[in-house]
Amino acid sequence: MKIILVIIPIVSLVFAAFSGRISELSESILSKSGEAVELVISICGIMCFWSGLMRVAEKAGLLEKLSGLLSAPLGLLFGGLKKGGKAMSLICANIAANILGLGNASTPLGIAAMKAISEEQGSGEYATNDMIMLAVLNTASLQIIPATAAALRTANGSQNPMEILPCVWIVSAYSLFVAVASAKLMSKIKRRKQQGEL
Repeated sequence: MKIILVIIPIVSLVFAAFSGRISELSESILSKSGEAVELVISICGIMCFWSGLMRVAEKAGLLEKLSGLLSAPLGLLFGGLKKGGKAMSLICANIAANILGLGNASTPLGIAAMKAISEEQGSGEYATNDMIMLAVLNTASLQIIPATAAALRTANGSQNPMEILPCVWIVSAYSLFVAVASAKLMSKIKRRKQQGEL
């Protein structure tokens, strides 16, 4: 990623120099940098509002209740973990936080869950199927309230920033289904390959 972030500006400078558009590139850098700062400041208030609202939901016990509801379906996805164990509890809390849009809460829970899985399964340097499934669920997570997208839409002048909700729910549910199905399929292929080698 670092290499890409270095290559893009260098390539831009080279092409601007060869096409005689260095002044346009300089103007663009200055104006767009200012716009980026304005966007971040305008998003800040909206993000604080949603984060505060979700924090109230967390303090009210909504996160715990949602974790309890998720324990049964998640138990089917994480077959290699003990039911009611530390890793499973952390996974439920992590997924619940993701669903509620609590990004700040879900990240440390996800890291703690990954460590707990490693301790329970003794994975060493390789990722287990349950670790991969946790990464998949975090990457293609289902969100009830897409706070960041709504904040960006509001900052760019949208009159109804939450009108995207039905589309977000459909697309995120579809991507989650495809991601989980793919992870399960790859896990089965790997298992068969290992059995064939034995």
